[in-house]
Amino acid sequence: MKLCIIPARGGSKRIPRKNIKEFCGKPMIAWSIEAAHKSQCFDRIIVSTDDDEIAETAKQYGAEVPFMRPHFLANDYTGTTPVIRHAIESINTQNSPVSLACCLYATAPFVSPDDLRKGLQILRNTEADYAFSVTSYPFPIQRAIRINDVGLIEMIQPENFNTRSQDLEEAYHDAGQFYWGTAKAWLHEKIIFSTSSVPILLPRHRVQDIDTTEDWRCAELMFSSMKSLKKDT
Repeated sequence: MKLCIIPARGGSKRIPRKNIKEFCGKPMIAWSIEAAHKSQCFDRIIVSTDDDEIAETAKQYGAEVPFMRPHFLANDYTGTTPVIRHAIESINTQNSPVSLACCLYATAPFVSPDDLRKGLQILRNTEADYAFSVTSYPFPIQRAIRINDVGLIEMIQPENFNTRSQDLEEAYHDAGQFYWGTAKAWLHEKIIFSTSSVPILLPRHRVQDIDTTEDWRCAELMFSSMKSLKKDT
């Protein structure tokens, strides 16, 4: 079975109720649920949550909530991998065994059904443990700077000051949208950022981390612009 797991706990601190806060006309989590349905990749789409209101919202938009997440997996220090492992173990006791599972974040309104399908195809065609979304940094990380304790600038890698940008290796980061993985990899909590993973490269204009109020406003502007462009074409 191919399982979509959307982790969505209720205790968001920086943006209260982030997972069900209205985003461009719908609860944030609705965008992820709808993309999962449109991709037609999954036998089941479930939400792992400890929150009754999130559970009800998820059901309204077509996801299942077959269990409530235990509180020890819903605190500020719990990582994603143990949550996905718990979900797979729970579903394995209820239905046919999970073979592939995709962790799809509830705060990923830019996720594309095509990218979900691409991730599934790549995972099937390789011996990788995971396939997940990444994007490139807009500026060479080798020329990053820090502000020191007295408020002055320091280069993190001063040896690269005179190196041309085009001569520096391009770097990428997690796009924070989805992570396809084999059930075996999730259950053994294998490391995602490793040579056993395959990247699904996304353009930067479809990636926005949403952790602060400023992030949220930026994401709404980006999302609204993308919708307007689609209507005009």
